[in-house]
Amino acid sequence: MLTNLLLLILEAVAGFFVFLLLIRFYMQWLRVSFRNQLGQFVVAVTDWLVRPARRIIPGLFGLDMPSLIGALVLHSGYLTIAFWLKHFSFGAHAGVAIPVILAIAVVELLRFSVYLLIGIILISAVLSWVNPHAPLAPLFNSLSRPFLRPFQRLIPPIAHVDLSPLVLLLALQIALMLLAWLRVLLIPLIA
Repeated sequence: MLTNLLLLILEAVAGFFVFLLLIRFYMQWLRVSFRNQLGQFVVAVTDWLVRPARRIIPGLFGLDMPSLIGALVLHSGYLTIAFWLKHFSFGAHAGVAIPVILAIAVVELLRFSVYLLIGIILISAVLSWVNPHAPLAPLFNSLSRPFLRPFQRLIPPIAHVDLSPLVLLLALQIALMLLAWLRVLLIPLIA
């Protein structure tokens, strides 16, 4: 009982920071302005990790690698603690557990990214219908536009209704299924 409670708290805290680090990574990658409520919140909450990491980890091709690697390290640490609390033996060779945990963490970060994109697409679509002039509408439009653009080229609007978010959401659901399958394949490797 206490183990499950501890895991719930650890998952909530680690997940919160991992999502914020991923948002920071994607906002910088897509060149979205941090001069809004969400951007300022993300920077304020993640600076304790990203600023010191920038001294060690350089950016790569304009990508905010300290944010991405910080999310990977944070989630890998959570997974290690979670597997340990669940009494995984890590097999006869503990050296195999480290790459497998890193691989699971990468799959999980991809899964978090897909969930993040699903949320961004839904919020962007709802704001475009309800209040296109909302203060955060340009932020969500800027985050969703690069992912919607390829689908908008293939699917023309029908009666001025853009169906590309629906097709993208379907593709993202398929990606989630594939990532879940990959995760299930990786977990037995550390047992």
